[in-house]
Amino acid sequence: MPRLILLVAIAAALYILIRRAQAAPPHKRRGEYLKLALGITVGVVVVLALTGKMHWIGLAITGLLVALRQLAPVLIRLFPMLSQRLGQSGPRPGQTSTVATELLRMQLDHDSGALSGEVLQGHFQGWRLQDMNREQLDELLDWCRGQDEDSENLLLSYLEQRFPGAGTGGNRSNTDPSSGDMSRDEALAILGLGKDASDEDIVSAHRKLMQKLHPDRGGNDYLAAKINQAKDFLLG
Repeated sequence: MPRLILLVAIAAALYILIRRAQAAPPHKRRGEYLKLALGITVGVVVVLALTGKMHWIGLAITGLLVALRQLAPVLIRLFPMLSQRLGQSGPRPGQTSTVATELLRMQLDHDSGALSGEVLQGHFQGWRLQDMNREQLDELLDWCRGQDEDSENLLLSYLEQRFPGAGTGGNRSNTDPSSGDMSRDEALAILGLGKDASDEDIVSAHRKLMQKLHPDRGGNDYLAAKINQAKDFLLG
């Protein structure tokens, strides 16, 4: 009976891991499937150990592998060279600006002018916009439209760049950001600056970003307004 209970518990745990992997955002599924594979390995080892078909050394090795898997993120943070050898890190990203709303976080690459983003709440929480197809993005847009105007405008900015000339499922009622309080950290993030930025740095970053946001380069009024708002806040 104890063995049966243990087998049922293992089966339940594996089912939960499978469901979790299937529900994860696309860019996180690889990690979830690795956890699933590890869970299956542990389950097989436990069964073999209980039936006397595995030597204790095999059990010890499996336990060591599990421990190493749990410690891997810490080791990668402590030893960046290890991360590169394992292929966990790509080229160092260039300077970016970050605009966050209640529902979305968007990054603007200063070199290419490309937008990327992540969903912070709702059915698609944790998903990257670049992993979503047009149907999913339109569903997200409809949801944002009923929740937060700034999030709607920010997502429309992304759609305009990714699907130029294809329509965005509606027009903005207001391209200006809401007049809510902006913190210094938020304003610096929008301009892609550090905490020790000088007034000259702020003016220079603002000028470069406004050039990137020219309509001929995929820019848009909403992001330009956010950048203007950040500059005005920082310069008082």
